[in-house]
Amino acid sequence: MLTLHGISKSYGDRVLFADAALQVNTGDRIGLVGPNGAGKSTLFGLILGEEPPDDGRVVRDRGASIGYLPQESAPVGDETAAEIACAIHPDFVRLLRAVKAWDAGHPEAASHPEDLHDDLHERFHELGGYQVEAKAKQILAGLGFRPQHFDRPARELSGGWVMRAHLARLLVQEPDLLMLDEPTNHLDLESLLWFQQYLQGYPGAILVISHDREFLNELVTGIVEIRNRQLVRYTGNFDRYLAQRDAADAQQLAQFRTQQKEIAHLQAFVDRFKAKASKASQAQSKLKQIERMERVEAPVGDERKVGFRFPQPPRSGQRVVWLQNLHFAYGTTPVYRGVDLEVERGERIVLVGPNGAGKSTLLKLLADKLQPQRGERGLGHNVTVGYYSQYRVDMLRPARTVLQEALDTEAKVTEQAVRTLLGSFLFSGESVFKKVEVLSGGEKSRLALVKLLLSPPNLLLMDEPTTHLDMGSIDALVLALKQFEGTLVFISHDVHFIRTLANKVLHVANGTLTPYLGDYEFYLQKTKALSARAALTAGSAPEGKAVKAAAKGPAPAGGKAKGSGSGTASSKPADARSLDRDRQRQQKRLQQQVEKLEAQVDAAEQQRRTLAQQLEQPEVWSDGPRAEALQREFAAAEAAVQRVTQQWEAAALELESLGRG
Repeated sequence: MLTLHGISKSYGDRVLFADAALQVNTGDRIGLVGPNGAGKSTLFGLILGEEPPDDGRVVRDRGASIGYLPQESAPVGDETAAEIACAIHPDFVRLLRAVKAWDAGHPEAASHPEDLHDDLHERFHELGGYQVEAKAKQILAGLGFRPQHFDRPARELSGGWVMRAHLARLLVQEPDLLMLDEPTNHLDLESLLWFQQYLQGYPGAILVISHDREFLNELVTGIVEIRNRQLVRYTGNFDRYLAQRDAADAQQLAQFRTQQKEIAHLQAFVDRFKAKASKASQAQSKLKQIERMERVEAPVGDERKVGFRFPQPPRSGQRVVWLQNLHFAYGTTPVYRGVDLEVERGERIVLVGPNGAGKSTLLKLLADKLQPQRGERGLGHNVTVGYYSQYRVDMLRPARTVLQEALDTEAKVTEQAVRTLLGSFLFSGESVFKKVEVLSGGEKSRLALVKLLLSPPNLLLMDEPTTHLDMGSIDALVLALKQFEGTLVFISHDVHFIRTLANKVLHVANGTLTPYLGDYEFYLQKTKALSARAALTAGSAPEGKAVKAAAKGPAPAGGKAKGSGSGTASSKPADARSLDRDRQRQQKRLQQQVEKLEAQVDAAEQQRRTLAQQLEQPEVWSDGPRAEALQREFAAAEAAVQRVTQQWEAAALELESLGRG
């Protein structure tokens, strides 16, 4: 479908690609990764023909169509959200309006005289007709639009919602190659889950840039990394790419060190005997041997690591913040009725639950940014609160440079250390001298995050802190928060971020807070979640112990209050009771099978991790037969993990289906 032959591209002295190659075939699902500035967006521009390569060719199959979603959308006019989603052809929206006017008995409303011709409907149906509009609305709904917003003018929408409309247009269009640049930035969790599932069944090829590891893990079957000005391809999802890359780096490092020792040995002979007539010819031979060697390069250093020790806040009391019998409502809409919560020093709590459940509201109540109608919010001894949300952007001073703003901190850090941290959050080189007033919203958010890390309070409340961050910046933030000695309560849709940091999960739904006294893996096990991301928006938390339910008022709409029931004995006929017993036996059998398979998955993953650790040891690669044997064992372990995981997923789905029945 698409082939890049020997592509080279430079900007002045900066070489992005040198004789790079890539093949994209029908059905490929490829994630494009690399550090900031490596050339990901440039590669997209070369494929799209927006700029030519310095050398090489970009070859596309005749008739193959390409659809592209950039990070930022173009300005919009009078079109509605539905019309943007329907714009699969330059003429389609105009024809749609004309056909609707004609069908309504107002052909004079057509904006173009040619739309009064008899073939109006024929041309409209050639392009897909009303089926296009129906599909567009279905996809808009999946991306979070409500029906009443379909016909809302796009100029009244935020940039994020306009991007969703353009994303819907691409999905309606179904190009042969779908190119997406950070497509999940503007999606909430439920829309992201829908989008992820939709792409899994997409008929064309996909090439995507994303900082969302879970998204890449669930979607892609291959990773292309921009490294050393080349396009290096790996099979599997993002986690498999990391394992393969680390193993390849270990092998390359071992080969590099072995060669360096050999060169040093040969050079020592040359230096010692080159002046002796009896040994001069041998010394010259060894010198030529050195020159003929095909040099092994040392592996590229890990750009994700930040050499910086983050300042630490003063120690707080054991009891950090609490809510007691708290009631809160937006107008007449109740969110919490009599809720209790206590957070202790050192806890790292992630808030999970469906959209609209009140997670951000809870965070604002803890931060004292919202005032409850009843109840108490209290702070413990020596507690200082930092709330990371968009309001922090408003505290930046527009006339200052990025560097000046970052240096305005009570922390005792050098300018070089601050510049190192700024670089890890995508402010490098001359960009540190940009004025705050010219920064984009994402850049301001990153700068506010840098300031927070340089002088952190001992209670951090963070709402989606990884938004606008690339993988390197997320790793820098993870490193800072792992070092952080205070207390953290946060909301995130980044599963990697949550898994790395959270030591407690608090499920929020229907005014009820349900704690899980363990990390995210513990929460997944207890809730029997089918996927790590789906568990973030689960509407119920069946095995947790609720702190306090919203049972003081009416039961939530569409369901009974917790613990409610008729209190009457069963009056089912015998055949129905027999069916129930059969169902229960089948459920018990399936439950045992799921638990057995879970244990097998754990064992297989442990075997894979053990082999991966062995392959990371440089000395392994100096023993060729041993390295080959370990590689075969690792491949077998990978296959075992996939096989057992598929069996577990099938059993879990069957169990869930039986429970619904």
